[in-house]
Amino acid sequence: MQVDFTNTEIAFSHFSNAELKRTAWLFKMMNKASLVKYGSKLALWAVENKLPFAETAVKSTIFPQFVGGTTLLDSQPSIERLAEFNVLTVLDYGAEAKETETDFNYTMNENIRAIDFASRAKTIPVVSTKITGLARFGLLERMQGAQSLSREELAEYRNVLKRIDAICYHAANKGISIFIDAEESWIQDSIDHLVWLMMKRYNKTRVVVYNTFQMYRTDRLQFLIESFDRSRKEGFLLGAKLVRGAYMEKERNRAAAMGYVSPINADKLATDDLYNTALRFCLDNYTHIALCNASHNAESAMLQVNLMQQKGIPSDHPHCLFSQLYGMSDNITFNLAKAGFRVGKYVPYGQVQDVIPYLIRRAQENTSVTGDAGREFALVLQEKRRRGL
Repeated sequence: MQVDFTNTEIAFSHFSNAELKRTAWLFKMMNKASLVKYGSKLALWAVENKLPFAETAVKSTIFPQFVGGTTLLDSQPSIERLAEFNVLTVLDYGAEAKETETDFNYTMNENIRAIDFASRAKTIPVVSTKITGLARFGLLERMQGAQSLSREELAEYRNVLKRIDAICYHAANKGISIFIDAEESWIQDSIDHLVWLMMKRYNKTRVVVYNTFQMYRTDRLQFLIESFDRSRKEGFLLGAKLVRGAYMEKERNRAAAMGYVSPINADKLATDDLYNTALRFCLDNYTHIALCNASHNAESAMLQVNLMQQKGIPSDHPHCLFSQLYGMSDNITFNLAKAGFRVGKYVPYGQVQDVIPYLIRRAQENTSVTGDAGREFALVLQEKRRRGL
């Protein structure tokens, strides 16, 4: 079946007329850069200060667009609705940037609960987690800086290893996979080391653990190839989730402030080229690399469709997953699903105060500056016209 990402009838078939109108209104608001800029600051302040109206306001506007629910059970209707359209779910507990052992243990237990929940559902093959939800940022920084750790820090590091291992061990036993997100470059080597240990331990017969490769970094294609070579040499399968990247301004600003060369590509064209080269590399080696093409870029999605067809790879091959964020790029997700490809939505869940940083990033990504909201808004308006609304 041919895939057409401009088909809005398929893209928004999961929306009622009322939901389509609400989505159109939301994207229209997000097209206003100044509203997003000041509204985000106000929302964050209001939620952090527990103002009575704040949570209600967030829950009635942006929350249902981009978040599955406040808890696993609360997210179930969203997950079941995706399943009706053959769309898988990648579950993501929205905790990040935690700082205490109590918080880290809570996040670990929540991840384990998510794995149990996923194992009882046919359409949740993956749970996603962030190392900064399980380990202190400063510790990861010290590890990467090759600084000798104090006795307390070594004990802290051992606890981090135990938490990550508990999650991956549980996933391996329950038949679920784990995506480990990429983060800032100055802690990424520490994350890569931890993920490597887990892949080596659990990816012997199937891919349980995936590392994330941010292709807006100049060095990640080489790192992907080296990771593959090393995995072949050491006898396990590689899990590779490809993304373009999420910390561009932060990365460039830090590099400028500290006087080192920015790790980020000079322009979008270079990132697109590296991303698509990485995609080709993974598909050339799909028997040994489990790929997740986690992109909102229609060209990269179509490239994978075409390469899979050229190589005779079945559209539902377990090593060839597509993924987009919940509430975004429905034109890609639902058209791929309709054509029989294995595609999932990345569905975050959590209390408003935990997911507000995630929501603000989604709102900022979707301002008219990046063009994402313009594209999403245009597709929603197109479907409204088609339905005569």
